[in-house]
Amino acid sequence: MILFVFEGRDDKTYFESVKRLFFPEKADTFVCTYNSNIYSLYRKLKDHDVLNGLSEVDTVSVLKEILLEKGDETLKNIREDEVSEIYLFFDYDFQEKGGNIEENNRKLSAMLEYFTDETDTGKLYINYPMVESLRYTRELPDDNYWSYTVTRQKCIEESFKHQVHVFSFYGGNLEYIILTLKPADDETAQQEKTAFCKKNWQYLIAMNVRKANYICTGENELPDVENTQQDVYDNQLAKFVNTEECKVAILNAFPIFLYEYFGRKVLMSN
Repeated sequence: MILFVFEGRDDKTYFESVKRLFFPEKADTFVCTYNSNIYSLYRKLKDHDVLNGLSEVDTVSVLKEILLEKGDETLKNIREDEVSEIYLFFDYDFQEKGGNIEENNRKLSAMLEYFTDETDTGKLYINYPMVESLRYTRELPDDNYWSYTVTRQKCIEESFKHQVHVFSFYGGNLEYIILTLKPADDETAQQEKTAFCKKNWQYLIAMNVRKANYICTGENELPDVENTQQDVYDNQLAKFVNTEECKVAILNAFPIFLYEYFGRKVLMSN
């Protein structure tokens, strides 16, 4: 069983299409929505002394406890030994007002240091500044995606979700990335919709992987060696966040995950 943990409902909506397009044969995939930000998860892990290696509590048990406290029984009957891989997707959310940005950066760094192995504690992926970065593009493929940034002040003054809605070529229409098959669709229509969605995701994969490499190396191209989530985070801080403007390079985690999971073959038509 593969466990995917998301910050909110929007993440889950995007992933349902990812699952249908790229994991059609994997019936054991399991999705869990956390419904809170990464800093609240940090506090819970600290309560259990998990991050400093002083606890034997596993990730599944911690998540189960959090969800049950909220009345969510999604993981109630799931045991740690039933889960072969764990992937967590959270937003950087540097506009959050709870705690100062330096303190939040320290917390996130500790999380990235801990969640590095999907077959052990889990592997953490970060959206900059949030999951809606997936839609911050002009018409696909967007050759200028590598250059897009947003300041913390801009995100405080105007929600990033609204900025995305205004900036995106597709506006509020998500059919270019959300696969919606209707009962009335014949086989040809289903195949066309699937191919259209998958091609757009392939554009997004290439764009985000190249941009992650640009953030780390200054080269807007597919990397020969994987840039880790820690690499991306460290370079985001050094080159964008810890500057006078205090900004981030807009980047989405889902396409990067798909590239790391499947390799370059994910970009090939089939």
